[in-house]
Amino acid sequence: MTSANKTNPVEEAERIVAVAHRLADAARAETMSLFRSPALRPDNKSATGFDPVTEADRASERAMRAILAAERPEDAILGEEYGAQAGRSGLTWVLDPIDGTRAFMAGAPSWGVLIGLSDARGPIYGIVDQPHLDERFEGGLGHARLISGRGTVPLRARRGVALAQATLMTTYPEVGSPAEHAAFSRVAARARLVRYGLDCYAYALLAAGHVDLVIEAGLQPYDVAAPIAVVQAAGGVVTDWRGGPAHGGGTILAAGSQELHAEALALLKDD
Repeated sequence: MTSANKTNPVEEAERIVAVAHRLADAARAETMSLFRSPALRPDNKSATGFDPVTEADRASERAMRAILAAERPEDAILGEEYGAQAGRSGLTWVLDPIDGTRAFMAGAPSWGVLIGLSDARGPIYGIVDQPHLDERFEGGLGHARLISGRGTVPLRARRGVALAQATLMTTYPEVGSPAEHAAFSRVAARARLVRYGLDCYAYALLAAGHVDLVIEAGLQPYDVAAPIAVVQAAGGVVTDWRGGPAHGGGTILAAGSQELHAEALALLKDD
């Protein structure tokens, strides 16, 4: 871990984790205050389609940024709603204040808050928080766990599953461009079960051992930093569709095992 402060690495990791949970708690308060509320008034960020944003998105990110300004002023920030803020520590907090705004608008519980921490190499820690479900998936810096009202359990991706027995998830059936959709379809045709629409929750379920593959396209860095950290901490494998790093956004292939990842990757690259 890179840091401008000469501190004990274990103590620094503990401080980072504590701050991350404060961010998640603050985002929960802001998002839950408007979830399923008649006061919710979505806006459209796109001039050509529908890219919704709500005051819950904005308030959630503002609350997290305020905590970071007080607790981690030397760290950089990249957030979906308020962009990039430079830092000096070599660490960047990557924030998606509501991943799944469309689900949030519809009153569906699958949306989440994504809190990632990256260094020059990529994500090193992440939280996928599901406020309405009271489930917090955490990975990195020595942690791989699900914290909920029912207690804390370890996260462990499922192994020993071939593609023919796998459960595959993605958010949108279209999956990117026509070429990307064709590549996804090659994998989907071989999987036992394909399901759609869970946004970041699909990665959490992969880390928990319930889903075997998540394949998506057209992503941004704030969509993927936290899920990558959580899935990798649980023993899963995450790359882009060429087998390279995925934390910059674009395409993503997450798998519960190296063997399943290789099987899916071969079909995605078959062009």
